[in-house]
Amino acid sequence: MPLASGSLLPSLGVVGFGTMARALVLPLLEAGLLEAPGLKAVVASQASAARLQERHGLAVGTDPAAAWAAPVLLLAVKPQQLEAVAATAPPGASGLLISVLAGVKLERLQRLFPSWRCVRAVPNTPCQVGCGLTGLALAPELEEPERALVRQLFARVGEVHELPEVQLDAFLALTSSGPAFVALVAESLADGAVAAGLPRALAHHLAQRTLAGSAALLEQQELHPAQLKDLVSSPGGTTIAGLRQLERGGLRSALIEAVLAAAQRSRELG
Repeated sequence: MPLASGSLLPSLGVVGFGTMARALVLPLLEAGLLEAPGLKAVVASQASAARLQERHGLAVGTDPAAAWAAPVLLLAVKPQQLEAVAATAPPGASGLLISVLAGVKLERLQRLFPSWRCVRAVPNTPCQVGCGLTGLALAPELEEPERALVRQLFARVGEVHELPEVQLDAFLALTSSGPAFVALVAESLADGAVAAGLPRALAHHLAQRTLAGSAALLEQQELHPAQLKDLVSSPGGTTIAGLRQLERGGLRSALIEAVLAAAQRSRELG
């Protein structure tokens, strides 16, 4: 079952073909690991199916029967739609079910889909550009070939971490909610630069490049964040003056609490 180079996944069912599902599936199609006729994608309305066919040239339907007949099923609907989707599953169907539903735990998946071997996956938005992070919790009954298939599926769009399920809420809070927190930081830095006199477009560009460059520096030189902070902070200089203001404003505490709040919400959704 693993996706060796040049091999094909004969059939993949997809229930819910939104942004995340497309980010995962389109690279498989582009790499030839899944042929278009083998994609059995289902969406809620005919209008959505028509838009997807026009945009991506894929046959997307509204009848879930074809998706449930595939040996591997990607479940990518909203968490509040889960019960309704489970009602469409044929009693005799079985296979590998991969859920990317936020907060929905393996125990609930296995209760709703008792004949399926389930995976709970937590991919984040940067998967859309191949820079994603995905956390995986795998049901114990998965065979090693199925585990390898799941890892390879998500490795095509970024880095994969297999974790105890109890850690996935924290993983989600940092990696899935984190891009929004980083975007807010980028926007705020740009606003500050505008206030200091830079044009808006240039300020946004420089803020984004500053974040990207800082992340690359941390990763490539294996720096602890505190090391980079200290490298930039000269005695009595501009950076330490700004850091003092950030500490006064509670930025550090606010970010910690944001991650904790997102993790708690993930638990509630489950």
